[in-house]
Amino acid sequence: MQMIFYIAIAVMAFSAIGLLAAPVLLRPTPEAERMLQVIQSNRPDQRQIRSKEHVQEGILRLARDLRGRLGMGENTKLKERLFNAGLREPGTYDLFFAAQCALPLLGAVLGSFRPENTVFWIFVGVIAGYMAPDFWLTRQTSKRKKTIRRSMPDAIDLMVICVDAGLGLDQALLRIGEELATSHKEINEEFTQVHLEQRAGKMRLEAWQSLAARTQIEEFNAFVSMLVQSDRFGTPIIKALSRFSEELRMRRRQHAEEQAAKTKIKIIFPLVLFIFPCIFIVLLAPAMLSIMGGLKGMTN
Repeated sequence: MQMIFYIAIAVMAFSAIGLLAAPVLLRPTPEAERMLQVIQSNRPDQRQIRSKEHVQEGILRLARDLRGRLGMGENTKLKERLFNAGLREPGTYDLFFAAQCALPLLGAVLGSFRPENTVFWIFVGVIAGYMAPDFWLTRQTSKRKKTIRRSMPDAIDLMVICVDAGLGLDQALLRIGEELATSHKEINEEFTQVHLEQRAGKMRLEAWQSLAARTQIEEFNAFVSMLVQSDRFGTPIIKALSRFSEELRMRRRQHAEEQAAKTKIKIIFPLVLFIFPCIFIVLLAPAMLSIMGGLKGMTN
């Protein structure tokens, strides 16, 4: 057990030395510094880079270097999951990789401080540290899906109003994004992504299909199918949107009724475990006390 403790202390010391030596070892060459001085702006409104951004950039650089030394390429499925969760910044993938590497080490160090069953707790800490980022990412994705699903009816209603007022579908998409930028940020980001894909040269239906595949929401799949059928059979888009809006409202109402019906079953367990015993005590305790008093009087 002492050997494991010493190994953990050595890992912590090596990590601390590496972090302290990183600014010196990773500093730019004189040529790179000269290029930075040439392209650096001297404007008075230049933004000052904070120390937090320096630390984050250093962590991302270390993660990229470690991934390159290990010969690990970018995981396409992981990048897609990060994109689905709304994490679309350039350094998100490297930051997630750094978390997957650092948290198991942190879990091993914390587990080594347990005086009993040290090996078991180190193993548990490593597994928990490795699975924590994936669990967090799954939770963020599901949370984003719920938020987008709740904002879908409002977005479709605004789309019906915009198209009925004479706007095209693409112009209506931009208008809806502007209107929902504050109240429904997630769906605004998805609509903005669709608009950017269309500006990049992708067809409208392909952009909407990419949206349905990216969000993996049933309502978007139905919406894309409605657009495909309207484009194929020449159905007026305003009628198709109005009908789809009514169906979406009806599905939302049915889902609420379904959840309300499930509460009748879910409430049984709290009633049996917490409420019924209290009711029995209040109702039966006086009778039991009276019976015990009568029996005591009979014995005397």
